[in-house]
Order: sequence, then structure tokens, then C-alpha cells
Amino acid sequence: MFELKDAHLVLRAFIIVGLIGFGFFLAIERGLVQLALDSDKSYITYVILGIYLLASIHWLWLARSLTGERRRFAALETALADETAVDTIQGGLVGKFLDNLLHRHGPSESGKSSTLVEAFGDEIANSHAFGHFISDVLLRLGLLGTIVGFIFMLLPIAEMSEFDAAMMQKLLTAMSGGMAVALYTTAAGLITSTLLKLQYHILDASAAQLVTRLSVLVDVRLKHAPRSA
Repeated sequence: MFELKDAHLVLRAFIIVGLIGFGFFLAIERGLVQLALDSDKSYITYVILGIYLLASIHWLWLARSLTGERRRFAALETALADETAVDTIQGGLVGKFLDNLLHRHGPSESGKSSTLVEAFGDEIANSHAFGHFISDVLLRLGLLGTIVGFIFMLLPIAEMSEFDAAMMQKLLTAMSGGMAVALYTTAAGLITSTLLKLQYHILDASAAQLVTRLSVLVDVRLKHAPRSA
């Protein structure tokens, strides 16, 4: 039967977002976020944080959609347990899957059933591919910030025409600013990329479990499922 944890995937997603938000709140309270933003002359940290925020909103939307699919699967399990019609379940990927299986191919065709289950899994996985791509983008933006920071560090050296105490002080100040850009953008890219990978890993695990349970259900119980008149 449908497990309680499946019905509350969105709730778990909001809990994770709350924990991440609390971590950012602590970083803001400590002044770390403001320090990173003020020290980043390249503004790459702003871009990283903005992209991560948008990707997290997209992740929440996918969690909501996946919860809907799991609820439809719960309705399918309930219909099979009560021996009622299963083809009344409509909407979403599960409804599309049932329509293809029962009305176009027939549940007794095991080869086509396996193909439909694989297509169902691929369609869910493809909806998560964007998040994994954005996670890689965030990591590469952090590495880009590292390169930009080192460029900021080396530019003052090329512009030096004499070596005196005042010039050396300006040089060290400029180099420290470039190092700050390199370090803060790298940290921002690594942290946001890791968090986003973790978030999408949760969705991937939930989707994989759904596909596995659907495959077992098709092979074991759906072949003799009743349909509506």
C-alpha cells in the first residue's frame, strides 16, 4: 500500500528547504554572506546565488509533481486491492501509462509492458536532468570565479613600474581583493552545487522507487485488473 512518506514528499522538500534556509540565515547573521558579496568584485557570487534560488524553486515544483504521481499510483494500488476499475485513474504520467498499457497494448503483452515502464522511468528522469545540469553549472561558475580572482591578483603586478613601500602596500591590497574573489566564488559554487545535487538525489531516489514499484505491480497484479464498462 501507499506509504505515508510517499504522500509527504512535498512536506519533506519544504523541511529540507527550511534547513537550508536556516543555514543561510546563520551565515547572514554571522556576516559571512554580506562579506562574500562585498568582497566579490566580479559579481559571480550574486549570479550563483540567484541561479541556485531559481533552481530550488524548480526543484520544489518537481517535488510537487512527483507527489502527484505517487498519489495516482496509490489510487492504482487501492483500486487493485478493492478490485475496482483502474482505467478511471487519469492525469499525469501514471494516467498516461495506464492509458497506453490498458487501451493500446494490453497488460498481457509483457514485452510492451516492460517498454512502457522503461519509458515511464525515462520521462521522470528527463524531468530531473535540468537540475543536474544546473548543479554542474554552479560548480563551473565557482571555478570561473577562481580564474577571475587570480586574474585580479595578477593585474596589479603587470602594472607596477617601481618597487617602494607605498606601491607594495597597494599591490598587497589589490592581490588580497583578487584572492577574496577567488575564494568566495569557489566556496559559493561548491556549496550551492552540493546542496542542489543533494536535493535532486532525493527526487531521483523517490522516482526510482516509484518506477520499481510500478514495474512489480504491472508484472504481478495489473494483468488481471478490472476495467470500467
